[in-house]
Amino acid sequence: MFNCCFMTNFFNFYLFGKHTLTKIKMDAKEISLNEKEVKPVVDLLNDYLANYHIHYQKLRGCHWNIKGQNFFTLHVKFEELYTNAQLTIDEIAERVLTLGKPPHSRFADYIQESKIKEIDTIGMKDLDMVDAILDDMSTLIEMEREILDATASAGDDGSNDMVNRFMQFKEKNTWMLRSFAGKK
Repeated sequence: MFNCCFMTNFFNFYLFGKHTLTKIKMDAKEISLNEKEVKPVVDLLNDYLANYHIHYQKLRGCHWNIKGQNFFTLHVKFEELYTNAQLTIDEIAERVLTLGKPPHSRFADYIQESKIKEIDTIGMKDLDMVDAILDDMSTLIEMEREILDATASAGDDGSNDMVNRFMQFKEKNTWMLRSFAGKK
């Protein structure tokens, strides 16, 4: 097992030099993609990132504010979902960086760009919370299908595989939450 401090120092020494910072720019051509063809993918991924942040915070609110007979079941489920969302957010942002652009990183931008809207989960009924999360998942799946089309057009298999994996997780959880709520 590597010592974390050693690896950080090793990384900094070789990447940044002994005393000066060397600017390293990543762009799509470094991974055999066309910059112009990938731009729509990056734009969609940044929109997706904004929506995911609002969805993530909604999941946290549901987890914190759930009450009633379904408390134990939904408290655990919301935690599972927000933990997954947190990891997903990081992967999306890192993919944007891999494609050579900066990910959006301000809540003001997330709120402005997101199709998913904030809600106040305090005092919200348990099944209303489930409905709100299902609505978010539907929006995210719709966005994922749009991203998949764009990644296919750009030949961006890396982004395509990543988004497809995220979509499969939400499709399965949509089924599970709908079953829990007694929806057809």
